[in-house]
Amino acid sequence: MPDIINTEQEQAWNGPEGAHWARNQDRWNAVNEGFNDPLLDAAGITGDHRTLDLGCGTGQTTRLAALRAPQGRALGLDLSGPMLAEARARAEREGITNASFTQGDAQTHRFEAGAFDSAISRYGVMFFADPVAAFGNIGRTLRPGGRLAFVCPADATLNDWVAAMAALRDFLPVGDFGQPGLPGMFSLAATDRIREVLTAAGFTGITINQTQAYGAWGDGAEDAAEFLLGTGPGRHLMEQADATARVLARRALTDHLRGHEAADGMVRLRSTSWLVTADRPAGPSDRP
Repeated sequence: MPDIINTEQEQAWNGPEGAHWARNQDRWNAVNEGFNDPLLDAAGITGDHRTLDLGCGTGQTTRLAALRAPQGRALGLDLSGPMLAEARARAEREGITNASFTQGDAQTHRFEAGAFDSAISRYGVMFFADPVAAFGNIGRTLRPGGRLAFVCPADATLNDWVAAMAALRDFLPVGDFGQPGLPGMFSLAATDRIREVLTAAGFTGITINQTQAYGAWGDGAEDAAEFLLGTGPGRHLMEQADATARVLARRALTDHLRGHEAADGMVRLRSTSWLVTADRPAGPSDRP
């Protein structure tokens, strides 16, 4: 896997975090699936469309893009070997032959110029070490007039799972978790930052709309708490606490999540995101 610049993320997603996502792919898809149709609709995928899926993980959105364009193709790109192995296996089991997957860093991957009609991402573009360079590289692989569409988290206070983690503040070093502008999940939470990055990367026609979905995080509060504490942020916080604090934190999180149990016992949490679209400018020969 050559030309990896984002080494910190590469190590994380090929270590415990990638293994966690690969083991729990169905649950992560249940958490995020409410954003699938809005994302794919925004990208305009149909017919013979050629789609690049950035940070594809275990490949649900790649497979869905491939199904929307039966005469086209979809390529999923991710840093994580464990998740890509699951993506390939799932595509094979589902008989989806026009989806493929490759391991690489979107910032430096040597894409063919103009090879795709659209680039999509569901929660995969917030972790770029150099977002301007990454989006610039992505823009070059889009055909003139091609469309970028992605979903990224909006204000942390509008995301119930962040509030759940904040409930651990008395027991774990939560700190400034969820603050916009910091590296990681909320690096693109500010709309001005999104516009700044995409404009610098050469995109035009930028639109940013808020969208919400309620994802299923667990079958009951105990199950949801166990899942949340097994994620990267949860595991990191728990590793910094002593045994007593870990017990108290788990109890506090479970109690908090009981307030989100639905009639069927499932814990459903609201996620609030930005649905962003932008265009690669058409060249002179592409303009009417």
